[in-house]
Amino acid sequence: MPGMKERWERHTQTPLLALAVAFGLAYAVPIVAPDADRWVHELCLAVEWVVWAAFAVDYAVRFALAPAKWRFVRGHPLDLLAVLLPLVQPLRLLRVVSTLLLVGRRARMAPQVTLTTYVAGAVVGLMMFGSLAVLHVERTAPNGNIKTLGDAVWWSFTTMTTVGYGDHAPTTGLGRVLAVGLMLSGIALLGVVTANIAAWFISRFERDDAQERRQTALLEALTVEVRELRAEVARLQTAPPAAQAAQAAAPAPDPVPSPTAPRS
Repeated sequence: MPGMKERWERHTQTPLLALAVAFGLAYAVPIVAPDADRWVHELCLAVEWVVWAAFAVDYAVRFALAPAKWRFVRGHPLDLLAVLLPLVQPLRLLRVVSTLLLVGRRARMAPQVTLTTYVAGAVVGLMMFGSLAVLHVERTAPNGNIKTLGDAVWWSFTTMTTVGYGDHAPTTGLGRVLAVGLMLSGIALLGVVTANIAAWFISRFERDDAQERRQTALLEALTVEVRELRAEVARLQTAPPAAQAAQAAAPAPDPVPSPTAPRS
């Protein structure tokens, strides 16, 4: 039923976004602090699986509440792929990618999330997870040159903006796969930002053009009125003196009695 599905999405929006934040922390802690206790790593791993499971349950519930099942599946192919991806190959990176897809798709459905907020959150999230992922992969590589979190953040920023200075670059196969994904994501986000800025400028120009057209129409109307008044003044000035005197001596019309005046 559409009403129940919409209520489910509205009520679960905030808890799922809170779980997404917990997932980010659970993913970052073992990479930033690799020497932490074993129980910390196990707890973070459990949190990652719990968050992915929560988003998978959310997809299953929305599928069950959807009135047209096949249309729902066709309309959310990335959601289904993100749910099935970790089950096919339980790699940590695949679980990260799938959870990011689920979080992004769910956040975009929120009515209170504007395009600017969504794009800004996507940029920050991709940069953060891209930095952590490439650091996790490249830190132990024999010929890798991305050894610190600062190097990873710098590499992510230059990759997403398609600048690519080349001072830091992945050397492993998985690191290069991450680089390709980050490049494509950066190009897509830059395209959205550019289109949004262009649309803003176009709307401003259209408003200014409409205001200018209204002012031009008003000036033209005033010009026509002034021209008519000048023509009337010129006609009165060129009329014969007798006609002017007759027009001045003509009696004024009787005033129309007020409907509220008392009757005698």
